[in-house]
Amino acid sequence: MTIEDLALLYIRGLGSRGIAQLLDAVGDAETLFGISAGELTERYGVRGDVAMQIASKECFRDAEREIAYCRKHDIRIIAAQDSDYPQLLRETPDRPHVLFVQGNVEALSQRTLSVVGTREMSPSGLHVVERLVGGLCDSVDDLCIVSGLAYGIDAASHRAALSHGATTVAVVASILPEVTPAPHRSLADEILRSGGAIVSELHSQSKQNGKMFISRNRIIAALSMGTLVVESPISGGSLATADIADGYYRTVMAVPGRITDGASMGSNNLIRSGKARMVLTVNDIIEDMGWTSREVERAKTLEVEVSQEGVTPQQRLVLDAIASSDSVNWAELQHTTGLSIGELSMVTLELEMSGLIRALPGQRYEKI
Repeated sequence: MTIEDLALLYIRGLGSRGIAQLLDAVGDAETLFGISAGELTERYGVRGDVAMQIASKECFRDAEREIAYCRKHDIRIIAAQDSDYPQLLRETPDRPHVLFVQGNVEALSQRTLSVVGTREMSPSGLHVVERLVGGLCDSVDDLCIVSGLAYGIDAASHRAALSHGATTVAVVASILPEVTPAPHRSLADEILRSGGAIVSELHSQSKQNGKMFISRNRIIAALSMGTLVVESPISGGSLATADIADGYYRTVMAVPGRITDGASMGSNNLIRSGKARMVLTVNDIIEDMGWTSREVERAKTLEVEVSQEGVTPQQRLVLDAIASSDSVNWAELQHTTGLSIGELSMVTLELEMSGLIRALPGQRYEKI
């Protein structure tokens, strides 16, 4: 992370998507701040007031204050081009250019599943979370449960992961080290003690409002290979997260509820519309995500039955990833191989044409 990366957050009128588009055009933040206001406007189409802010570099003072603030509160600053910036998040068009992280940054790059739902959780919803999340944590290695630290399903998901010895990450709509809601400070501390992380895109001078929760939802979806919705009414943040995850081509799943239960109308509609896969058991999640349970991993001594001759290193990465399971979805391949969208598209096409893998519905692949 450079001071130029951080300074971009203080350019009024730019935003996450604007930063990503501009850096794609010029290369990096250091190069951007070396371009004159006139060239930014004429060559890159940057609005005049935004171009003047970039050229003046007055935002560097804010960035220096932010660095001091984060050092004081033991907050990591990670920019999109840094090696420890989560790969799944990096591939989204509206990624935050900078993340603020407390705790274990490596948790953000584990095998991630977001679990979201209503704040008005029923006893049945709590039971479902404990059964599914707990069972999943007991069954799958390197698993990290991602949620939003809110009341209800979010908090229950974090607690279920913690009680089963798994890692969990909370994405918050607040300025670190503060968390919302305030009564969940102790839960946040437990997440940190257990090797998890608290994540925010808000710098210390951010003005907080209701839109921050919508932005938080996109990060939850983007960090995760898949999203599981448990108990959601007809509208709300969990449905927004599911929509965003679907837009990122991530796996969306939902637990059905009684047709007379308003708290499950949103979940049921996700399943009915075909946007979400219905989940009844832990094995449903494992199968939908293309993962392998610990029991199967122990029983498998699968050898890759493909000749080494003529297979490129990138093709080998993909073949090894697919060989570890019956089938693997796109997000899992990205996570496992570390390849970009463009690289992965090319390699999977080459392997399909060579007759080594087969494409399945839902952006899944299996070895032939």
